Amino acid sequence: MEPTSPISPLASFPPEPDGYRSRAPEFYGFVAWTSTTIAFVLYLLWALLPDEYIVWLGVKWYPSREWALLLPAYSIVLVLLTYFVYFSIAIARTPAFSELSTLIDTKSHLPGLDKNPYFKHADPDAIFELYDIPVGIVNRVVYGPHRLPNIKRENSSVH
Repeated sequence: MEPTSPISPLASFPPEPDGYRSRAPEFYGFVAWTSTTIAFVLYLLWALLPDEYIVWLGVKWYPSREWALLLPAYSIVLVLLTYFVYFSIAIARTPAFSELSTLIDTKSHLPGLDKNPYFKHADPDAIFELYDIPVGIVNRVVYGPHRLPNIKRENSSVH
């Protein structure tokens, strides 16, 4: 095997297993798969077999057949309601455009006021710190310098 790096000269990929490994997840997966398959088959038998066959099998009581349709319908409504509530909470917690929290938050990394980090590029050996660009600089670059509106326009044709 050839060395892959000076730190770990004989690193193998994929990594080899470390000794004994439990096989419990395989058994749990098999039990889950088997039990859901059996439950689905019993559900189909209950929903589709006539009453005579179910009584012949020895079942004395079973729920009404209308639940064969109501359970899937209620579960679909529950899933849709979950999506609706999730999106509603997300929209309710979204700040308004006029709030400052839409532009800056507690995780913002802004440069200090005592130094100008934008001149560090002049040093050829500098490793730049990463900063969030303040919205004022972004607006200046995108929209140009701030201009005062002309109060009196020469070519206005207002009558």
